[in-house]
Amino acid sequence: MITLQQDNDGFIRMDRHFPASASIAVRFSDGTSEVLTGARLNQAYDDAVAVFRAKNHLDAKGFSRVPKKVFPGANKINVVPVQPGMGN
Repeated sequence: MITLQQDNDGFIRMDRHFPASASIAVRFSDGTSEVLTGARLNQAYDDAVAVFRAKNHLDAKGFSRVPKKVFPGANKINVVPVQPGMGN
């Protein structure tokens, strides 16, 4: 089982999808813990990516069509917001 810890800002570190059937324990900053499926966290990750891309005016693949200097990894996220009760 994979265990993730929520930080004080309400996020967990997640920079990739987990297997859909994996059991992942999330320890929240308030001391509670919850076991979520990989599919549920993958959905939260996809939602966070969509919000990030919308805020930064990126297309569906995460590219900005405005010419600028490119920095590797600048158009992706590595934190996902979580809260107790997500698995319900």
